[in-house]
Amino acid sequence: MTGTPSTEASVRDVLAAAAARLAEAGVTDPQVDAELLLAHVRGQSRGALQVAVMTGAVLAPEEARAFDAAVARRAAREPLQHITGVAYFRHLELAVGPGVFVPRPETEGVVQFGIDALRAAAAAEPIGVDLGSGSGAIALAMATEVPHARVFAAENSPEAFPWTRRNVEASGADNLRLDFVDLADAFPELDGTADVVVSNPPYVPDDAIPRDPEVRLHDPHAALYGGPDGLDVVRVLSRTAHRLLRPGGLLVIEHGELQGAAIRDILTVDGWRGAATHRDLTLRDRTTTALRAQ
Repeated sequence: MTGTPSTEASVRDVLAAAAARLAEAGVTDPQVDAELLLAHVRGQSRGALQVAVMTGAVLAPEEARAFDAAVARRAAREPLQHITGVAYFRHLELAVGPGVFVPRPETEGVVQFGIDALRAAAAAEPIGVDLGSGSGAIALAMATEVPHARVFAAENSPEAFPWTRRNVEASGADNLRLDFVDLADAFPELDGTADVVVSNPPYVPDDAIPRDPEVRLHDPHAALYGGPDGLDVVRVLSRTAHRLLRPGGLLVIEHGELQGAAIRDILTVDGWRGAATHRDLTLRDRTTTALRAQ
């Protein structure tokens, strides 16, 4: 317990107790999560909260009670982002919650391949496509960081789509179109014209149980599991992207660290060229790219 008092308690002491409780529950970054939760409760930035610690600020009883409830949820391994309702991705602040996959930091590096390709394209309005958009993180990063591009996002989960739409509408990006459609059928009007297709598909094998409770219990199964070898959706992506991309267009796929070779084989058999796998900042294989043959 955080030991919520009936009178005012110092921010420093309440944070320390909360961090200890989260550490005992197995949370990876207990101090960071405690600070983010208390900042959320107080309606301030984490930096402002740290100033409050240094200046000896205290919590009102109602703040302490709300914080105690939030810490209890996090100690039960509910995702931090579900409690705060926000996930941060590159420069974006995205609304997330049950039913949508919480974007991960490693995907920030994946989308960079797509952003670079759009910036390098010769077209006045290059076209980027995000297949399986989820929270909209990839599509919104491309649309907002390459504002002269036209970006198309497809999502086929009825649980995730309201989150995608909410984030797209909140962004105000007028160069982004969102469709609720099966990935195999997405955007036939673009056939042969897209410059880049990016996707973070479900890629966990059906019999692989994620270790972290946040993932195992709270991420939507449709966003995690990709068939017996985890690559069923990748096979669909290969065919769909081949239809959408112009000759020389780039396909970018996020995947698990042991799947690069298998994905390169799928892409090569499907007629892609230059299939290559790239590591993330932790030196794990994370992204495979390939070019649409001329």
